[in-house]
Order: sequence, then structure tokens, then C-alpha cells
Amino acid sequence: MDEQLPRNLLKDWPVLVVDDDPDSLDIAARILRHYGATVTTATNGQEGLEAVRAERPRFIISDLNMPVMNGWEMLHELQLNRTTAGIPAIALTAHGMVGDRDRAIAAGFLNFLTKPLTPRTFMKDLLVLILDIPELAAHIALR
Repeated sequence: MDEQLPRNLLKDWPVLVVDDDPDSLDIAARILRHYGATVTTATNGQEGLEAVRAERPRFIISDLNMPVMNGWEMLHELQLNRTTAGIPAIALTAHGMVGDRDRAIAAGFLNFLTKPLTPRTFMKDLLVLILDIPELAAHIALR
């Protein structure tokens, strides 16, 4: 964890993390909780859709390749619903290949993070993305 960042950085922010990889899911959830977020997790896009409807997260971090329903399909379903279409989503992928970022953004993700998640840098990397989203940046607790 980065001790330069305030522990209340995401205080009381509802956040959804969707990933079928237990290690990535655990690392992301633990770090987000460390910085004050209220984290809900799901292991596939279908569970993610149900969690969004129940929890109304401030933002979503979602793996792209998962069984049952992948991140691409989940995002598409969220975009079809007026009440969930505006929830910012950040893609999470182990395949950071050339063109993946552009493809994710074209699909409606605001940006993407690559796996493996590193506890030392995850929050800094995520913070850069959050600060680039005006509706989230306005509420970040940098002090």
C-alpha cells in the first residue's frame, strides 16, 4: 500500500470489482477497502449485473475475459439500461496488447488496468484513471 495516499481516499465509495481470478479479486478488494471503499465482488459478468442493480457502485473494475458472461457483455448490458449506463467502468485485463486500450474505450470502458495487479502500484495506477473521470475526481479525498 502507498502510505503517501490518505487512508480515506475512497471513504464510503461503493465499488464493484468483477473478476474470475480469485487472486486479482482479492488484491483489488483488499486495497480498495484499505483506502475506505465499500467493495462488492463478483466472479462473472452476470453476478456483476446483479451487484450493480443491488449496490449502485460509484465505479466498476471488471475483467474482460470471464465465464458465464464476460466484461464486454456486462458493459453492453449496463449501457442498455438508463439507470446503469452512466456508471464508470474500468477494464481489467491480463492481455495488455497493442490496440486493447482503444478497443476497450471504443466499447465504453473509460480506461483499463493490466494484470497482474501489484499491491505497491495498484492504487496509484487506479488513482490516475479516477482523476481523469470528472464525476469521480470531484469527490476524491486527496487530503
